[in-house]
Amino acid sequence: MVKQLIIGDVANELASTRRILERLPEEHMAWRPHEKSMTLGGLATHLINLLNWQIAIFQYPEFDISTVPLRRDALEKRADLLEEFDANVGKLDKLIGECDENMLGEAWTLRHGDHIILREPRAIAFRTFGLSHMVHHRAQLGVYLRLLNIPVPGFYGPSADKET
Repeated sequence: MVKQLIIGDVANELASTRRILERLPEEHMAWRPHEKSMTLGGLATHLINLLNWQIAIFQYPEFDISTVPLRRDALEKRADLLEEFDANVGKLDKLIGECDENMLGEAWTLRHGDHIILREPRAIAFRTFGLSHMVHHRAQLGVYLRLLNIPVPGFYGPSADKET
């Protein structure tokens, strides 16, 4: 119970994220609402990357973003996104199940080479850098779908499209 209070309802947030990924129109994966915005496929791929980062929070005491590509190529097929998403959710579920409150309280560091971006307890890093970051970009994806006139699923109740 204490662990759930610390990290929140991860399963619900991941299920909500999967529901929006299920709606992605493959014919619009290269579309972007503005020249400074990511493409639809790029934003969806970023959501997948955020799961990789969440996994890293549980696997390692630090993450050096200078060791990974700034952006990976956008996945173009909904099935590929969902397959990687589901595999990563499985890994994350296992890691969360194995952790305890002591591990959640240990320091975790995000760095870029020698520059420390943040250092905080693993649970806080997971909630902010991992989960809240995912919710933020999931909401952006909802705006993309709305602009493309694709029904947006409800996350915390029905959406304006009256779907749950």
